Amino acid sequence: MTSSSGTVVGRLAPSPTGVLHLGNARTFLLAWLSVRSRGGTLLLRIEDIDGPRVKAGATQQAIEDLRWLGLDWQGEVLIQSSRRMLYRAAAQRLVDLGLAYACVCTRKEVDEAASAPHVDLAAAASGDAGAVATDGPVYPGTCRGRFASLEDAQQQTGREAALRFRVDVSTVPFDDGFRGAQSGAIAGDFVIQKRDGGPAYQLAVVVDDAAQAVTEVLRADDLLPSTPRQLLLYRALGLPEPTFVHVPLLVGTDGLRLAKRHGDTSLRYFRERGVTAEDLVGYLAKSCGLRASSSGCTPQDLLADFDLRKLPTAAMRGDDHGLL
Repeated sequence: MTSSSGTVVGRLAPSPTGVLHLGNARTFLLAWLSVRSRGGTLLLRIEDIDGPRVKAGATQQAIEDLRWLGLDWQGEVLIQSSRRMLYRAAAQRLVDLGLAYACVCTRKEVDEAASAPHVDLAAAASGDAGAVATDGPVYPGTCRGRFASLEDAQQQTGREAALRFRVDVSTVPFDDGFRGAQSGAIAGDFVIQKRDGGPAYQLAVVVDDAAQAVTEVLRADDLLPSTPRQLLLYRALGLPEPTFVHVPLLVGTDGLRLAKRHGDTSLRYFRERGVTAEDLVGYLAKSCGLRASSSGCTPQDLLADFDLRKLPTAAMRGDDHGLL
């Protein structure tokens, strides 16, 4: 997909909840290459709305790490936390359209309802429990139609209320730019505004990608379950939909997403031990199937013959990097 001007627009969107690691760097490198190899525009957005998890200094560290890798962007850096009024306006529009409602259920209550042996929530929502891809317990619709507004919910229960988007379909099919046709299975109403009034990830990224005219969202495939939800929000708000491209994760020896339990794979760790940006990019290029060897190179060196189809379809090990 391209913008109205014919330009591909992509984005890098680190979250300052920790340091960037090899898995982040690999995905950001691919996003950069995908856009730059087609002469597109690349933007940088800092997704810092997860307040309690945001680490002091992590935003500047992420920017420094990206620059160290040789990844650049155009325009000013967009900071999500400065755009809360826009997210609230979008959430209110969905309420006004009858597509979102107040919910006072706690996470524990949702977990308990989802694990109840006499209720097959996924099957009830989709007709096929095994086909539903979710990244958490399925919400049973407890508060649907229960309250007239957020204020009404608080008055009746004494609790602060979140906003949930109504999901009345079982699938949202879409074509993934790497994985091909996807059924887009979805189950359960999902949160778009938190109890403290802050935006949920699903809504914030839709509002921002539309505002920035993003036409391609390349990210790791652990976010694949989010795509049907975000597509529903694009359509409900009347916003143009980008192309989604989900690439395999870097994982540890246990097959799970690269994390602290697999050792320190942060970019800061490698930088402090003398690993050069060229060596690290060379390693990432080999892991992506873009080079036969891991010899040092820059992102620019990979542009001329970049082809996303070279990327292996399976997850790749990242804890055996051999960079040190």
